[in-house]
Amino acid sequence: MTPQRYDRLTSVLNKRQNDLTVVLENVFDPHNISAVMRTCDAVGIQEIFILNTRIGPHKKWGAKSSSSASKWLTIHQFTDANACFEAVRARYDTLLTTHLSSDAKGLYELDLTGRVALVFGNEHEGVSDGIRDRADGNFIIPQVGIIRSLNISVACAVTLYEAFRQKSGAGHYAAPKLGEEMRTALYDQWGIDPEITGVE
Repeated sequence: MTPQRYDRLTSVLNKRQNDLTVVLENVFDPHNISAVMRTCDAVGIQEIFILNTRIGPHKKWGAKSSSSASKWLTIHQFTDANACFEAVRARYDTLLTTHLSSDAKGLYELDLTGRVALVFGNEHEGVSDGIRDRADGNFIIPQVGIIRSLNISVACAVTLYEAFRQKSGAGHYAAPKLGEEMRTALYDQWGIDPEITGVE
């Protein structure tokens, strides 16, 4: 690894956020998942949660959609909803689902600067009733067209870039946020070896 590559990866690591994540519930198309991963990487999300209660764990992602984003993320796969949301609740204070309901808030009304997990559901049915029951609230993306839904990867991208805007304004990207244990694990996962580069 060259010093330039080391500096690039370290710069990315320094922007990673420890207080924002995405949970995907029964998203069937691996290309949709991969597109979400690419957006997560772009806005500095490090870990995502993938819950499959209706199909087995995904073994691979759509390479063209992800552009290998998956290798830079920490991906937690679950087949049990209780185990998944126990892990999410241990790390994040607020859990929000995307669901068109009478009590749903508009995306731009949300405060996304806290420790937030955003849940996106199945391509056809959205977030299940059982998962919505676990959430702290629902939100919708404002739309004025006839078709009142977006592709899941598009909906996720719109939402995450609103979070990016809010978090940037709040100074969340100004200094490293990951703990030393996580940073050390990611240096190992990403194959960063300071001894090779001569960087201490």
